[in-house]
Amino acid sequence: MRLTTKGRFAVTAMIDLALRQNTGPVTLAAISQRQQISLSYLEQLFGKLRRHELVESTRGPGGGYSLGRKAADITVADIIVSVDEPIDATQCGGKENCLGEAGRCMTHELWASLNQRMVEFLDSVTLQKLVDDQIAKGVQIENKPVVKRAISAQPVVKPIRVNAPNSVFALGNAFAKS
Repeated sequence: MRLTTKGRFAVTAMIDLALRQNTGPVTLAAISQRQQISLSYLEQLFGKLRRHELVESTRGPGGGYSLGRKAADITVADIIVSVDEPIDATQCGGKENCLGEAGRCMTHELWASLNQRMVEFLDSVTLQKLVDDQIAKGVQIENKPVVKRAISAQPVVKPIRVNAPNSVFALGNAFAKS
């Protein structure tokens, strides 16, 4: 069994999100920058995480993602399974046809038992534990308050009032009165 980057990146991004969600929704761009994960890849992963209700999205200015449940209620197994990462050490995907028509291989029970242990282990590790481990290691979290901005950061400029005719007809009437 080999855990691919999909599962690794999903768990890493969820830890980052859980560490920083107290200041408001966390943008994928910020996670992408901190964790060196492609933004488009994160968008794909978070789409799957959202469908499994592990994260919630907030749209608009100041929007981003937050956890869909408490970090203590999310396990590593939940995250990995939600991004379609198979947790399977057997060659047959648990179908017991490792040797094709000949049936299952001699080591099928060994790999099936390993699968069971891996799932049990990943199901015993919560996102909160991983967050607590990072805090214990001294990971620094920026505590910036969420700044809600207007759509434009530029000051509003009032239009200049011009006393000029606004159509050809008004221009003709202006000349007729003079």
